Amino acid sequence: YTDNQWSEYLNLCKEYRQDKSAPTIKELQNEEIVSKDGYAKSGFIMFSDNYSEDDTMICCRLWKGKNKTGVVLDSSRLRGSIASVFVCALNFIERNTKTGWVKTENGGRKEIRSYPKEAVREALVNAIAHRDYSISGTQIDVDIYSDRIEIVSPGSWLLPKDYNTYPAGAIPSIRRNAIIAACLDVANLMERGGTGFQTMIEAYKSSPEEIQPVVSIYPGFLNLKLFDRLYRDEVIELDLEGLTDGEKVMAILKMEGPKPIKELQMSLNYRSRSQFLNEVINPLMKSGEIYRDGKPKSPTALIKIKR
Repeated sequence: YTDNQWSEYLNLCKEYRQDKSAPTIKELQNEEIVSKDGYAKSGFIMFSDNYSEDDTMICCRLWKGKNKTGVVLDSSRLRGSIASVFVCALNFIERNTKTGWVKTENGGRKEIRSYPKEAVREALVNAIAHRDYSISGTQIDVDIYSDRIEIVSPGSWLLPKDYNTYPAGAIPSIRRNAIIAACLDVANLMERGGTGFQTMIEAYKSSPEEIQPVVSIYPGFLNLKLFDRLYRDEVIELDLEGLTDGEKVMAILKMEGPKPIKELQMSLNYRSRSQFLNEVINPLMKSGEIYRDGKPKSPTALIKIKR
């Protein structure tokens, strides 16, 4: 084990540990992640920078609609170290989910996310920690629909009773991959007490019963659903009053997801495409706030928020 071969993992630790520090080799040895003679154990090798096997793959997709019969608006096949695919999957979810606002009592605005950050992070960590890496040809699937996120990981349910028989937030902790779980624990992403499900439930505590997180158990895989707190079947009118045209575009993209230029142009009532590009879109692209996914003149190209 040498630090420079695990830089992605050490950076993950620096981001999520309370003291923003990287773990010492002594700490890794105490957690039995690194052997006493300095060799990385098998699960820790999957966190190394040059790891390239397919068993860490996460496939992410953004769908138009509530099921897989719709159009795929965005997708990414993530390969690499567990640290790398974890960060990239979080970024994919972040850029493809909405942010809304509610007016506060003093006339200001309060930001509300479709999905609580803590719940998304815990759901992804749980999938990585508990998936069955011995099943070849499988991956973790992250599917974002108009009303929910589904995270599916290969592996059977390890506990003797069905998920629904345990009280909310009181699921016993059983670790399929002890070394991987220890690595996530050292990075402050997973606790040995098995409080991940409790964290997700806490993040949704102010939401109605029908949109609480759901775990579905099937032969060979688990499906964890997080529901969009901002989703409504009817169309929601955005409050764009008092915003500049650039701010309006950002608000629409945050609330409704990626859009073609033509649709954004119509939303802001611009007759001239070139004027809309020059005055609104190009400055936002130049400042790095948005980017075009697709060829400039393609009608299927989408404008997306750059995270």
